[in-house]
Amino acid sequence: MDSRTAASRLRLRPFGLVSGAAAIAVCQSGDGLALAGGPLAFTHGLITGVDAPGRAQNDKELLTVPDMLRWATQAARDGDQGPAALIGRTAQPRSTFANMVLSGAGARPRIMGVCNVTPDSFSDGGDHAAPGPAIAFAQQLAGDGADIVDVGGESTRPGADPVAERVEIERVLPVIEELVAHGLPVSIDTRRAGVMRAAIDAGVALINDVSGLSDDPDALDVVAASNVPVVLMHMQGQPNNMQDDPSYADVVQEVYDALAGRIDACLDAGVAPERVAIDPGFGFGKTVAHNLELLTHLAQFHGLGCPIVVGLSRKSFIGALTGEEIPSARTAGSVAAALKALDQGVQIARVHDVAETRQAFDVWRAIL
Repeated sequence: MDSRTAASRLRLRPFGLVSGAAAIAVCQSGDGLALAGGPLAFTHGLITGVDAPGRAQNDKELLTVPDMLRWATQAARDGDQGPAALIGRTAQPRSTFANMVLSGAGARPRIMGVCNVTPDSFSDGGDHAAPGPAIAFAQQLAGDGADIVDVGGESTRPGADPVAERVEIERVLPVIEELVAHGLPVSIDTRRAGVMRAAIDAGVALINDVSGLSDDPDALDVVAASNVPVVLMHMQGQPNNMQDDPSYADVVQEVYDALAGRIDACLDAGVAPERVAIDPGFGFGKTVAHNLELLTHLAQFHGLGCPIVVGLSRKSFIGALTGEEIPSARTAGSVAAALKALDQGVQIARVHDVAETRQAFDVWRAIL
């Protein structure tokens, strides 16, 4: 059985997450496994899917790590490598991604700082719409602790209409060129192949596509022909209609399987697996309940074998939970959500408030 096919059928949700000395102890004793290479470890898992070990698909019985390993070993003897591959993807250290060390020595939670070169983004529309203010703001983000600056020229807020590719390029290219010339790591937030191509030629370190390379039929080929890594995000619908009536039978399962499909598309196109990260797409075709369900199940997404990026910052669900209508006043809620993500092994957070998030992440890491 192909291990990628098995990944879309079987899912492993880690439980019993521990850190620090406890994580080291359970890994050394064989009672736990590192989660995506650490610094967290897990001692139990919930396996779901049609090939779940010897029980009904909807059974909620937790397995210990030794039990999971025995199950995977027996399945391999029977010719099914899927369980072992799933456990391996969940536990294996993540490769350095876009020059960011994610596992082992030098690893720490990474931050993508948001720089919108648009007149209509939901949180800061118009503040950095011209190249000069955008460049100055991006440099500030880097100084505040951003590991990479995510530059975007099209708003993908709920209800937003698309802009012409030419306009998007005109917005972002001067900013990218100036930042790269000053040695700053830059990612491009775009759904369009032409924008990706221009940004790659200008020296970006990362492509960040809210459509998971599915909106533009040429986008996958552009990424495959380059050496630039990519973040595949999940979105139900399009920005102008995605929040009209988001609907899922099981949001975690459906988002997981959709991302597995986009990973497969990348691998089939020749994109090396270490060049791929995933983003569950908070706020992109999800209700408040969907967002909370994803946030509490993030550890399951390590089964895809990729670094996980989350974009929780200033999202409307934080406003709904807190009553705060002004996006820029949602910093505390955004940081709290990001810390919840770190507690499940997420490696990269895309944020607006870099200084505050970096401070919180540094304290989190010191405690850990």
